[in-house]
Amino acid sequence: MHTSPSALANRSSVAATNRFSWRVVDIVVAAVLGVAIGLLFWGWNTVGGLWFTAMDGVTPGLGGLAAGVWLIGGVIGGLVIRKPGAALLVELIAAIVSALIGNVWGVTTIFSGLAQGLGAELIFLAFLYLRFTLPVAMLAGVGAGVGAWVLELFLTPNLAKSVEFNLIYLGTLAVSGALLAGLVGWLLVRALAATGALSRFAAGREARRDV
Repeated sequence: MHTSPSALANRSSVAATNRFSWRVVDIVVAAVLGVAIGLLFWGWNTVGGLWFTAMDGVTPGLGGLAAGVWLIGGVIGGLVIRKPGAALLVELIAAIVSALIGNVWGVTTIFSGLAQGLGAELIFLAFLYLRFTLPVAMLAGVGAGVGAWVLELFLTPNLAKSVEFNLIYLGTLAVSGALLAGLVGWLLVRALAATGALSRFAAGREARRDV
């Protein structure tokens, strides 16, 4: 029995739709991840803020090296859920949680979550939500850092600062995003998958195959 080309096309279309469709479990896990990472942000607000200030005191712009932890939500969300909008949603929820608990940046934290999540989201989109390797995770961290940099040009006095400062800040955000968000985020997802907690996700099935 032969399958017609139209039937094959329909099957491919259905498979693609299913791959990009959000399930209830995806929404629940995105919310849980967002809240958990928001609590991480809250804890990092003090430690990271002190590190940021200290590094900026050495050379203005070096403070970006401390920012990577604040960029990790989009990376983890994208790696776990692997659906359009996941990186943006998890980073945004985390930012909202951080703002609601209380921090020195207030409501602007939510704008940061949008910009950083969008930066990571665009990287996963560039790979058509098909590749979730370590290099892609690190690029997503860099994308989140670039998103933060662009936003801060307009939300802070950075646009009025020197080109040298902005280039140093962009570079340190990219490095911190690649390492503290991309690499650490990828390792955390792998560790979580190894526990079996992600058994209903592709990340969990990949971890079982690698064992």
